[in-house]
Amino acid sequence: MKVDNKVIKKGKGLNQIKSGTNIVFNIIFIILSLMCIVPVIFVFIISISSEASLAKFGYSFFPAELSDAAYIYLWKERMMILKALWISVLVTIGGTLLGLGLTTSMGYVLSRKSYKLQSFYTWVIFIPMIFNGGLAASYVVNDKLLNLSDTLLALILPLAVSSFNIIICKTFFRTTIPDSVIESAKIDGATQLGIFNKIVLPISKPVIATIGLFLSFGYWNDWFLSSLYIRNKDLISLQALLNSMVKNIQFLASNPDGGVSIQQYLANMPKESVRMAIAIVIVVPIACAYPFFQRYFVTGLTIGAVKG
Repeated sequence: MKVDNKVIKKGKGLNQIKSGTNIVFNIIFIILSLMCIVPVIFVFIISISSEASLAKFGYSFFPAELSDAAYIYLWKERMMILKALWISVLVTIGGTLLGLGLTTSMGYVLSRKSYKLQSFYTWVIFIPMIFNGGLAASYVVNDKLLNLSDTLLALILPLAVSSFNIIICKTFFRTTIPDSVIESAKIDGATQLGIFNKIVLPISKPVIATIGLFLSFGYWNDWFLSSLYIRNKDLISLQALLNSMVKNIQFLASNPDGGVSIQQYLANMPKESVRMAIAIVIVVPIACAYPFFQRYFVTGLTIGAVKG
């Protein structure tokens, strides 16, 4: 069968982006990339600037004098920093795994049309996206009823399940897992748990990576739960430590290890650069984790979109 070359060329043209439009898009993406990268570079430059340079010239991309004093101070306080870092890592890993298990299982159940209570529980999950009980109610439940204060569960459970994440999983499973596959597995004698573990999860890497990224970012960046429920200094997270330092640099000097007084310690401390150095310590680990999720991230978000 002959095909008109003109028709083919015309069809190809419909799917092509004009060179001018492509250039505009590239410029926009470059600007957006710089808006993300430049602040991190700027914070790092401030962290290696001397206090005298910051006091005299202020923040600058080209400091008059470089100094590693901030990182030396962090090294001297490494026991406190590492303890807080360990808490953040433990909470992030544990919370992400727990959140993935709960979110994917709930999303899968709600995606099955044969589930009789699907409509009811969909509304139960959807309503908290619009209305919530507020901070007072959450505090009473977590602190008074569940007695979670001064435990790692206080940092994990409140963020483990999100209505938004469940809806993403539900949409993914509904559009990706055919009912025929589930029915075939049931005929072969597979249980619901077996179907979920052996059939559904292995082909759901995009949504698992997407939800895992959301959860890990949420746990890693959270400082509010620690400041609200944690009174034991041994359980404070790295992010709560940073927040305390931003509010009051004396928090870091409350227990100096060098055998000097708090006044002497504060007088010699590079206050501004220490704050920025802590920010770098927090940003770098989670930024290094993102590339491992990136190839699944866009796929997980766009699954279920309307196709033209």
